[in-house]
Formats: sequence, structure tokens, C-alpha cells
Amino acid sequence: MKSIVSIIGILLIIIGILTLAYQGITYTKQEKIAQIGDVKISADTQKTIYFPPILGGLSIVAGIVLVVVGRK
Repeated sequence: MKSIVSIIGILLIIIGILTLAYQGITYTKQEKIAQIGDVKISADTQKTIYFPPILGGLSIVAGIVLVVVGRK
């Protein structure tokens, strides 16, 4: 049981570091603008999902706490 808690803690630390490093995910979405008969008009738009830095910091702190608790 203690090793599972430590593994979850390590994963939280890794996720926190990645969150602080990248701060968001950008993806492209194709949106249909108009369709007239067989003719389709679409546009590619970029959307971004931002991760607040506090989320990464809290994840790192929670991961450290879980690693320490898992070792005791």
C-alpha cells in the first residue's frame, strides 16, 4: 500500500513539472463555416487550454507529501 502512495506521489510530481514547463496545450479544430450544395467552406482555428502555474505547484507539493508519507 505504501508503494502505491509513493508511485502516485511521483506521478503527481512529474505532472506538476510538465504543467509548469508547458503551461498549456494547443490544438487545431476545423470549423464548418458554410455549406452550399456540395461546396463546403471550413476554417482551421487554433484553441489553447491553459494550465495555471498554481496547479503545477500544488501538484508538486502534493506529490512530495505523498512520497514522504509513503516512505514512513
